[in-house]
Amino acid sequence: MPCPRTRAAARLPVLILCAAAALSGCARVANVGQPPRMSEPRATEEFQAMTEPQIIFPDQPVRPDASASLWTNQPMSLVGDRRASTRGDILTVVIEIDDRAEMSNSSGRQRAAGEKVSIPSLAGLPQRIDEILPEGASMEELAEAKSSSSYKGSGSISRRDKLTLRVAATIVDTLPNGILRIQGTQEVRVNYEMRELTVSGFVRPSDVDRRNEIAYDRIAGARISYGGRGQISDVQQPRYGQQLADIALPY
Repeated sequence: MPCPRTRAAARLPVLILCAAAALSGCARVANVGQPPRMSEPRATEEFQAMTEPQIIFPDQPVRPDASASLWTNQPMSLVGDRRASTRGDILTVVIEIDDRAEMSNSSGRQRAAGEKVSIPSLAGLPQRIDEILPEGASMEELAEAKSSSSYKGSGSISRRDKLTLRVAATIVDTLPNGILRIQGTQEVRVNYEMRELTVSGFVRPSDVDRRNEIAYDRIAGARISYGGRGQISDVQQPRYGQQLADIALPY
């Protein structure tokens, strides 16, 4: 008979699972009748980069009489370069994904083999052996075997992804080699459904065009996520019990 400690140890995973399910259920109950909460923009790394911009020390100080000129090289001047280049600057990321992939494979195999062994005569020995063999057995039909196998398989994949979005991103860091690390978030709430878009990666300052925009395919290490949360997303997810059953059941 197992000791009480052994039974308690066996029940521990079940109790932990039940507690986790109860806590997750409480979180869902707290959101009943309430729209999804939007995150606080001031708590993001983007806001921190804007409030703590990179300090740039110019090689040559600006003359007092040049501060009022229209032809200075300052970003806000008439002919200045207004493309994002330092920490805290904002640029637009253009996401236009239209990918299509189609693949089809087929394979087949067929094999047949046959073997037959007979000894009709050999110095009269087969006739002598036929006398002691069971009825119907004969050395003329000593052994015969046939085998055949066939296999056929086919598969196809057809996929298309299309996504067109624009999101403002902030330069949150400048690497020693001049590469810019950007990060952008966007939240749109319609009724009780929240749509979230996040983008991050590394860009070269020269890839930012004159309109202060950059295409997604010029972002190295791009991480683009477009999802949502709310009532519609909630009903599209299987229940926790079903997810656990899919993991535990072997069929």
